[in-house]
Amino acid sequence: MSEQNALLNLNQSLLDSIVSGDWQAYVELCDESLTCFEPEARGHLVEGLEFHRFYFDGPSSGPKKVNTTMASPHVRLMGDVALVCYTRLTQVFDASGAAITKAVEETRVWQRTSGKWKHVHFHRSLPS
Repeated sequence: MSEQNALLNLNQSLLDSIVSGDWQAYVELCDESLTCFEPEARGHLVEGLEFHRFYFDGPSSGPKKVNTTMASPHVRLMGDVALVCYTRLTQVFDASGAAITKAVEETRVWQRTSGKWKHVHFHRSLPS
């Protein structure tokens, strides 16, 4: 398996942990000093995992069928750092049973330390 495919698989595992609310899997994939810019942070740089834990610990309305796709992914390796860029498509069914697809643009930064890739930074924005 190529390094690019391995990173895409890791990134998909990260997205799957978010969709399923699997905090332990998320923590395993992320560096504890994770930083990000995302719409929920309202323009502020967020550092650490606690901001994200809030969403994992939030109320759940029960199991939902959710599909997450990385559309047009691009991987750029720079030694022990990699960028994974894509448009994240999330498919869900609304209360009436109609399928809805939401899109966000994401850039995720992975760093290899002691031979293991960890997610260290991301930037997520809503398409204009």
